[in-house]
Amino acid sequence: MDNLKILYLASEVSPFAMAGGLADVTGALPKALKGFNHEIRMMIPKYKFINERKYVLREVIRLRDIPVTVNGRTEIANVKSAFLPDSKVQIYLVDVGDFFSRPGIYIDPKTKKPYPDNAERFAFFSKAAIETLKILSWQPNIIHCNDWQTSFTPVYLKTVYLNDPFLKGVKSIYTIHNLTSQGEFEPETAEKIEYDQSQVKEGGMFYKDGKLNLTKGAIHFADFITTVSETYANEIIDDDSIGFGFGSLLDEKGEKFEGILNGVDYSVWNPETDKLIPHTFSAEDMSGKAENKKALLQRSGLEYKEDVPLIGIISKITEQKGLDLVLEVLEELLSMDVQIIVHGDGDRKLVEKIIANGQKYPDKFRMNVTFDDKMAHLIEAGADIYLSPSKYEPCGLNQIYSLKYGTIPVVSSVGGLFDTVDDLDEDLSEGTGIIIDELSGKGIISAVKRAITYFKDKEKWAEVQKRIMQEDFSWEVSAKRYLDIYERVLSD
Repeated sequence: MDNLKILYLASEVSPFAMAGGLADVTGALPKALKGFNHEIRMMIPKYKFINERKYVLREVIRLRDIPVTVNGRTEIANVKSAFLPDSKVQIYLVDVGDFFSRPGIYIDPKTKKPYPDNAERFAFFSKAAIETLKILSWQPNIIHCNDWQTSFTPVYLKTVYLNDPFLKGVKSIYTIHNLTSQGEFEPETAEKIEYDQSQVKEGGMFYKDGKLNLTKGAIHFADFITTVSETYANEIIDDDSIGFGFGSLLDEKGEKFEGILNGVDYSVWNPETDKLIPHTFSAEDMSGKAENKKALLQRSGLEYKEDVPLIGIISKITEQKGLDLVLEVLEELLSMDVQIIVHGDGDRKLVEKIIANGQKYPDKFRMNVTFDDKMAHLIEAGADIYLSPSKYEPCGLNQIYSLKYGTIPVVSSVGGLFDTVDDLDEDLSEGTGIIIDELSGKGIISAVKRAITYFKDKEKWAEVQKRIMQEDFSWEVSAKRYLDIYERVLSD
């Protein structure tokens, strides 16, 4: 099918607004889709912190003062236009009322809690996006929605906009990036966002575990559901601890539920061209990697030791990511001949305990409790080993970045980690990383010991580095699969 028109909706996109891996995905897939000569446009909220001058946001006269009504409440939307950097993908930034004139994306930085009106905020965004389409007279074939913040659109298309002639034939795709974030609200919120309150009861389309569940609503109403790796899709159905009770519902979707592995934007994550690291390098000339290790250790206040492996962890500090298991064996890890740098924030109690234990080894351990994109790039470029012991991982991107930067990943065998890392054999002639056989503190110790042993064989280690840097997880393959789904949906 030629010249599809695709609207891509997201609550965050790199580099405009970033809270996690979702932004990396939404900043890359539209570019890949555009590369296949389809017309794709994006819409995200215009958060207060977005630098209008830096990203060249432009006024669009006809997109001023758009009335948007949800449950009888009318707010005014104003929309500006820009382009995704280094692309021809047009992006519209939607400001509605005062919903996005706040310092955080989802969470109030002062209280560290989600904004209490998050459901209304993103309901208005979703309706404003539809009203903007109508003013532009641009009718997409597909509206591709991402996570619960855009879950309203599949519902609205088949309820409040069901008889709108402009939207006739428009199909919706809903991508689940991580089921730990489902959009759960008190049942009375349904009325505020124009959902059928009778469906927020046992057996209802919006009801789950006593709450209004926005993800469940999107699953019911979307024309097709995807998630971000094949293994994660299977895990959701087969393992209720990972599927959070959505397994049977998604299993009922049959061929309209599919896992597609996320790709990587190699224009951003490539050691040969990376502008955020002090020394570029390639598989042919790895000297820059050692220089990045020196720079990373210097920035972290640790001594550079060529023969001591540096382990990097870039992660939300949560039990889901297995950081409680790392904490359990952190002192045993640090008693080995290694250095460890952890980069990320999350569960405050877990963060504090990791810092407290790590501080017992001031010459071996550092933790940066923040998110700094430059530091993330430097860790990928400078670390020898990347550790990701997630208990479940929908896709994961850092292990894929690690491959490109010649940083050997040590990962658990779940979700996208399983789909992207092959266990090294004993002579290191095949494989791309180390799989943690038993997901426990003991399993982490065993895997790290393997990595340290392999690291000591400098010649073979270098061969593995060069081999894994050739792995290709670019977005083109994934984009083709999404295009196939779009065409299947439109032909139904």
